[in-house]
Amino acid sequence: MNAEDPRPGRLVLLTTTHRVAPGLLSWPAWNELHQADSVLCADPDHPQLPYLRDAGVTVDTAAPTAEELVDACAGGRTVVVVATGEGEPRLTDGLARLAGSGRVQMPDLELLPGSYDLPGARLLDLVQVMDRIRRECPWSSQQTHRGLAKYGIEEAYELVEAIEDGDRTELREELGDVLLQVVFHARIAEEHEDEPFSVDDVAGTIVSKLIHRHPHVFGDDTAETPDDVKAHWLRTKAEEKQRASVTDGVPLGQPGLALAAKLASRTRTAGLDVALPAGEGVGYELLALAVRAEAAGTDPEAALRAAARAYRDAIRAAEGQA
Repeated sequence: MNAEDPRPGRLVLLTTTHRVAPGLLSWPAWNELHQADSVLCADPDHPQLPYLRDAGVTVDTAAPTAEELVDACAGGRTVVVVATGEGEPRLTDGLARLAGSGRVQMPDLELLPGSYDLPGARLLDLVQVMDRIRRECPWSSQQTHRGLAKYGIEEAYELVEAIEDGDRTELREELGDVLLQVVFHARIAEEHEDEPFSVDDVAGTIVSKLIHRHPHVFGDDTAETPDDVKAHWLRTKAEEKQRASVTDGVPLGQPGLALAAKLASRTRTAGLDVALPAGEGVGYELLALAVRAEAAGTDPEAALRAAARAYRDAIRAAEGQA
């Protein structure tokens, strides 16, 4: 330590996120970088370095030990370490050991985030991981939209089950599985020869749709009740789609009760008076039940699932008694 200046100095560990464009640092970070006596970085390819040097900050490529850094701060000096992507665990562990020994006068230690993840930033990680899997995984690289379709259906049902169970951990996981389907399909779509699109195009499309269908939020219209919002949505949707029939766009591949309820909802919303088709058998009976449930504000598919789950519990109880 410098005998003329016994101050132990300062050691600043500057962290940044790869999810924000390099060079976009906070003002405290730039201030520390410009005023530091020394700026060090162990990674010569760190994405921040070109921008720091362009800003006139001298950065030395070095990976000193904890002891060497303590010595470098002696005499009241400030040393900034630009952390690598791993966060410098070897260095921080070494500093912790030195501080715990009680034999070394430690500099003031400061962790300074130079940039922060924005909401949704981890989605960038998902896109990058999916891109690599698509390129390098023998199974994923061969998948098509049609081949993945069944997984989308399965994941949607598992999400509904997690919601009905009220399991927050399962809900978070199943939402991730559904999100994976979106990103996977978007990654496949990038490879189309004639009409490629990316996950950014997918996000841009839904953003535009949401803004257009919420003029009471992003425009001058007003909506005081949920019914007002629904009316806005149906009106703008009708203008966009310009469908010839209220049944256009209703997926016929969905479960039967849900399909019947959806058709009934479209008919009721349009103000049409359509008699139920006459016929014999359980199918027509279920159709009438589904229409009646929809009119009463009950989701017949969810109601049947709830009853089926109660039936499952009864079966298990009977098995336990046997």
